Amino acid sequence: MRLHGYRAVITGAGRGFGRSLSISLAREGAEVFLSAREFAAAERVAEEVRHVGGRAHAFECDLGDPDSIREFAEAAAEVTDRIDLLVNNGAPYLDAGGFLEADDEDIAAVIAAGAAGTVLTTKRFLPLLLASDRPDIVTMVSGCGEYGNHRSAAHEAFYAAKSAQAGFTEVLSKRLRPKGVRVISLYPPDFDNPDPLSPEWDAPHGEALSARSLVDCVLFAIGQPRDCFIKSFYFEQA
Repeated sequence: MRLHGYRAVITGAGRGFGRSLSISLAREGAEVFLSAREFAAAERVAEEVRHVGGRAHAFECDLGDPDSIREFAEAAAEVTDRIDLLVNNGAPYLDAGGFLEADDEDIAAVIAAGAAGTVLTTKRFLPLLLASDRPDIVTMVSGCGEYGNHRSAAHEAFYAAKSAQAGFTEVLSKRLRPKGVRVISLYPPDFDNPDPLSPEWDAPHGEALSARSLVDCVLFAIGQPRDCFIKSFYFEQA
């Protein structure tokens, strides 16, 4: 397995694409460090990873709480002396239900977790990444962070959080490149996410983008020689 000995942190791994990516990386041989807002959700996915023969550690982390992020990084550092890959996947979604109708608390929570949470998670895990000889940071920005995108049904606050992620990863890529850290951002539109433990995962897909294809993009980017810095993946929306 080509990721044997590889150690990856994935936020928002308790469901959705975070779960799919965690299981997929583990199948390739990576040891995965999974976080979710509720520990039970992270542990369920960790058990699924172990069931397919992978190594997994579960952690609780609320990306809207700086103390929770710090505790997550400190707990991970008690288990490992390095991280090869940080995947900033966790970010709460908010449907467009009218700009004025959304609760102030929900708006603040979406921006705090998606924007500040991504920055603080990266900050806290950077020392462990710098201890690796192949450090990569992957951020699932979404098409909502792409300039001019207006086709999603997401609330304006979600657009704000994703635009903040886009700006952060853009400058981070420039500033970490001299240290050998590659910063990779994905900007997918809405996509299908079949169960990675079901036959549908490997089945042919139609025109809609599939989570399997996004996993392949991540594997492709981190598998390149260290002089190859793939900064972004953009996708046509069907």
